Amino acid sequence: MCGIAGFCSWGRDNPHADADSWERNIRKMNERMKHRGPDASGIWASPDRSVVFGHRRLAIVDLTETGAQPMVSHSGRYVIAFNGEIYNYKEIAKKLLAEGKVTAFRGSSDTEVLLEAAEHYGVKAAISMCKGMFGIALYDQKEETLYLVRDRVGEKPLYYGFVRGSFVFASDLGSISVLDGFEKQINTEVLDIYFTHGYIPAPYSIYRNIKKLKPGCILTIRAPFARDGIGIEAYWSMKETAKKGQNNLFKGSRKEAADELERLLKRSIAGQMMADVPVGAFLSAGIDSSTVVALMQSLHAGKVKSFTIGMEDKNYNEADAAKKIAAHLGTDHTELYITEDDAKAVIPQLAEMFSEPFADSSQIPTYLVSRMSREHVTVSLSGDGGDELFCGYTSYVSTIRVWDKIRKIPYFIRRPAGKLLAGGLFGKADAWQIRGNLLQARDACEVYQMSYETNPLNHKIALVRGNLPYYYTDYEADYLPEQNHNIMLMDMLMYHPDDILVKVDRTAMAVSLETRVPMLDKDVVEFAWSLPVEYERQGETGKLVLRDVLYRYVPKEMMERPKKGFSIPVQKWLKEPSMRAWAESLIDRKLLAEQGILDPEVVWSIWQDFQERDQWRQQIWFILMFQEWMMKQYLVTP
Repeated sequence: MCGIAGFCSWGRDNPHADADSWERNIRKMNERMKHRGPDASGIWASPDRSVVFGHRRLAIVDLTETGAQPMVSHSGRYVIAFNGEIYNYKEIAKKLLAEGKVTAFRGSSDTEVLLEAAEHYGVKAAISMCKGMFGIALYDQKEETLYLVRDRVGEKPLYYGFVRGSFVFASDLGSISVLDGFEKQINTEVLDIYFTHGYIPAPYSIYRNIKKLKPGCILTIRAPFARDGIGIEAYWSMKETAKKGQNNLFKGSRKEAADELERLLKRSIAGQMMADVPVGAFLSAGIDSSTVVALMQSLHAGKVKSFTIGMEDKNYNEADAAKKIAAHLGTDHTELYITEDDAKAVIPQLAEMFSEPFADSSQIPTYLVSRMSREHVTVSLSGDGGDELFCGYTSYVSTIRVWDKIRKIPYFIRRPAGKLLAGGLFGKADAWQIRGNLLQARDACEVYQMSYETNPLNHKIALVRGNLPYYYTDYEADYLPEQNHNIMLMDMLMYHPDDILVKVDRTAMAVSLETRVPMLDKDVVEFAWSLPVEYERQGETGKLVLRDVLYRYVPKEMMERPKKGFSIPVQKWLKEPSMRAWAESLIDRKLLAEQGILDPEVVWSIWQDFQERDQWRQQIWFILMFQEWMMKQYLVTP
């Protein structure tokens, strides 16, 4: 796990570029992402300085200098800066050696194997061979072509864009923001999406002219690295994978499905446990993390290191349950009970940690468990992906329940009725606006989308109303034949990569901890999409086939309890005097007016509804995280 950065044609149309500015700027980019790779720093520049790479290293595999980056291929043609892990790199190395493409490797790193595979098989073919998580910059010196590549599901970040005429890229948006001449202008059009969901989805970022590369894509740009020279190609598609799986459903029994899932997960976990540093796992006591830890322990001769944090508030605490599961499995278990003060102390660090507004409040406990784990291990496996791949969220149940009710009413009747309700037929109460919006849905996907857009007031928070397309709004109705799977796919396209994986990556990288997600293995994902919904959910119970695997290792009765979630009581905190004072300092009317980005009256209307009428909206936390980020960035007014 590392951080990469770089730029092309530095100085073109850039008045800030003097003769030595290329080196000063790449060193600044590297320093800004030191947390992503505290073990070493490296730079590489082409002879004419037209292409410059930077790299920060968190040494996981091949801890020697032979694993240092940026790395040049054996022939000298290709140069790579690589962030991530290739779990099957040994298989690819054997193929290169067997075919005589390479006579010997200098070291034992996956980076070297990837570099040689790209040279001998071509970039797209080499990437398609790889199982792993990655953000890659690869430069072909002969063809003067730069490739940027992101992993299939979006575990690793990769930003790109233009700064004063120069093409730039980095793992961390903050590394781009420190460049000479970078104008920190907010992309106000994306704020409408942010205040709906609490995060900014790919391909957008908070800044104008800077984007995120979408998962499963290869970006190509050739000299002279101009804006019109960018090409983006998908080498793998979650949508196509889901479609193929649902068109070719698994034919075996549910037991046979559990057998196959167990086999695939074991193979994935075995590959992801490989490292030259200590490895452990997060254990939240849920189905997903418990399955990962159980399979890890079954594959490990010694005791797997597992980590849990607990909270004093019993409504948010699952540490007791995790401890019992760990004892049953025989792991080397560590738990840390945190206080509210511990959690609140993280809030001032969040803006720097995420580099752009991000407001999933479980970012706080995720950071705390990462920080504790880093005291014992350098790599930690997590159970993320189980809900989205195996129909686990309760919101899927409620969405289908609502859709089954309203679909019985003809659309030509419920659409005008919904408009009347949403327009205030029974007053301005949120409940009636929600009902009115839902009545206008044309399918279950729209019901799910509208569940995030419950109040028109949320779209008035930002002064500029954006109309940018994104995965939820442009999802094709009935793309998959089964509605649960359509909703799951929507989440795997946006919510999972742009919220869940961002949260895990940024919080763990803030403490230089590498996280790995076995359920996002290519073969596991492709198998999951081939399952019929009855193998995943029956009534209120989801993740059936995943439970079948887990119950082979952990007694069913140990897992049958209400899920409490991995979150914090933000709503309660903001009623307390100190937190309320902090919040109101961020949304001061004068401050908001000076910034000219948010509507002070709308923001205060939402805040007063909460403080005076106890009407909580998650947009309150979204606003506070945006303002906290604003105060840390000294942004110019757009």
